[in-house]
Amino acid sequence: MLSTHRASFRHVLMSMLMVSIRSAFLVAVLCVVGCTQSAETRSPQVVKVQHDQGPKSVVLPGQAGPIFDRPEGETLRLTMRRTNNLFPDGNRVWLVELHSDASLLARWTAASGIAQRQTADRLWSPGNASPLPAGTYRLGAPEPWGDDLWFDLQPRFETTRSALGVHRCYPGTGCICIPSRTDIDALAGWVRMAGLREITVSN
Repeated sequence: MLSTHRASFRHVLMSMLMVSIRSAFLVAVLCVVGCTQSAETRSPQVVKVQHDQGPKSVVLPGQAGPIFDRPEGETLRLTMRRTNNLFPDGNRVWLVELHSDASLLARWTAASGIAQRQTADRLWSPGNASPLPAGTYRLGAPEPWGDDLWFDLQPRFETTRSALGVHRCYPGTGCICIPSRTDIDALAGWVRMAGLREITVSN
């Protein structure tokens, strides 16, 4: 009788142990499947606001300002594009880039529009904190604006957006906002030296 009870007790213990093992395995599988984000759903990389130009692995030749021994007849152009990266507070990172005929001379971190309004109507809704519209703009020369600089922007396409410019600010609320004083001074140097009068927002 006693041996029968012991056998039954061992059987119950073995059954409980097998259930525990199966449960632990199922939890592990669910964690791997549910906690690993795919490439399509992974959040954009978070980057820091660069208030001053720091050391980088690759330093572009015109990052700090104009290079005066550029090839004669070289064509320079300014563009701005939205990236998939985010500032620590969730605002989208944009890049203002200076291109020569065959290479990238400089790249400055910028912002435009607040995080919650990146997909809002950018053409016909002035004052809604969305980024400035994609397209080509006439770029004004840098002018004193308090303790900072202002570059006037005039759209070369139909829009009701107005009072747009490039200046030092953060976060962006519709203009091209460059947080770093070092970066905006470098941009101003290029605009003055090369007589740049146009910038294209690509996306």
